[in-house]
Amino acid sequence: MISAVTWVPKGASKSSPVVAEPPSKDEIDEILKTGALRRSGDSDEDEQVEMDVDDSKDADEVTHALATAEALSKDQGDKGSHFQDIADGLRELDMDHYDDEDDGIELFSTGLGDIYYQSNEMDPYLQNKDDDDDDEEIEDMTIKPTDAVIVCARNEDEVSHLEVWIFEESEDGDSNMYVHHDIILPAFPLCTAWLDCNLKSGDKGNFIAVGSMEPAIEIWDLDLIDEVQPFLVLGGVSKKKKKGKKTSVKYKKGSHRDSVLGLAWNKEVRNVLASASADKTVKIWDVVSGKCAVTVEHHRDKVQAVAWNHHSPEVLLSGSFDQSVVMMDMRSSNQVSNEWCVTADVESLAWDPHSEHSFVVSLENGTVQGFDVRASSDTDSSSKPSFTLHAHDKAVSSVSYNPAAPNFLATGSTDKTVKLWDLSNNQPSCVASQNPKAGAIFSIAFSDDSPFLLAIGGSKGRLEVWDTLSDLGVGGRFGKYSNRTIDPPPTD
Repeated sequence: MISAVTWVPKGASKSSPVVAEPPSKDEIDEILKTGALRRSGDSDEDEQVEMDVDDSKDADEVTHALATAEALSKDQGDKGSHFQDIADGLRELDMDHYDDEDDGIELFSTGLGDIYYQSNEMDPYLQNKDDDDDDEEIEDMTIKPTDAVIVCARNEDEVSHLEVWIFEESEDGDSNMYVHHDIILPAFPLCTAWLDCNLKSGDKGNFIAVGSMEPAIEIWDLDLIDEVQPFLVLGGVSKKKKKGKKTSVKYKKGSHRDSVLGLAWNKEVRNVLASASADKTVKIWDVVSGKCAVTVEHHRDKVQAVAWNHHSPEVLLSGSFDQSVVMMDMRSSNQVSNEWCVTADVESLAWDPHSEHSFVVSLENGTVQGFDVRASSDTDSSSKPSFTLHAHDKAVSSVSYNPAAPNFLATGSTDKTVKLWDLSNNQPSCVASQNPKAGAIFSIAFSDDSPFLLAIGGSKGRLEVWDTLSDLGVGGRFGKYSNRTIDPPPTD
């Protein structure tokens, strides 16, 4: 399944990503200590016992085979010479010590038959190598400034990873899409947020934050290939101890205590990342120092989503399973600026990029509600939605505003459909609906660079990209906001 999709801005990725240096012995030991490479339920003791059992089993089998061969050779007299040959052969192979290291053995001979060449060009076996294949591989690994990059958080067969996809557009309407590289994750990913705050040096970087079933938030460098550990970890477990049947857990300072369900990067204050957790808290992180700056505890149940206002970067929304949405001015984080009650558990929320006062929240019961923060707080109207839309038959897991076209909203649901809406005058109307064959939809996102491309991820684990402008309804209502030519509808 694909649990989250995120677009990387064009030009943010290095044209030639660097292959990461192999981890040192100390780094490998540290990774093993954290248990990142161990499947849940496994333990060092179990692995050691299993290894010892396997080793003794192998040794017993070799000894048994040798004894059987020698016994048969004695019983058969002259006819047993064949079995004696087998016994001699087994003894010569020394299978008991087959896996032992022997520094004295040279794998490759250094005798007269060992011929080498000063360069590959002189080697007749390499003279006919296909340079075109090498050139094609180099071209595939090069990320052009015009390439769209999509990062998917994916889980398959209990293996979790990030997939970095290249999406190539062409003038004739055909597109090409392939995985450039991937990153293995130690825990099931639930949410992602791209950020350009450079944690190394210089002005900008290319990083992605990942929230998972674990309390830690991992930040990975997308310009590194074959990296085995995150560049930075925010929070997490520092130590686990077993006391009888119970396990005591010690967390790092400022860490969440449960799964991280939502992330939001602040594009204006670029070192700031907000996180929502099943531990009922919202945290604000300084990714440069790697520390938690603020912890907010206004919700009474799991916090599912967070979102920064595009026009007022100090304003943060959070939505919870307590069926409420809270707005906070993080300059005075201990005070709630406003709160709205909704009709079901919050699944996702988003600020309208074209209006600093409006946002939508999607709910577990298939409803989408819109709100205007300017509603008077002196009356009950402050908690009343601008509109209530029964958008889907099941939970609306994800919403995305089109960054170019005002009042254009996409919704994705676990009912396996994606719908496009015109929210003009707070009277939503469905413009288009599609079943993208991605299974239950978990995440959708419009691209900032190509605003009418919608990335879709769901339970089938297949990334889909919908060119929404190809739909006649979308083209008719919102085509004027695109610099692309819209084909007129066919005539009879």
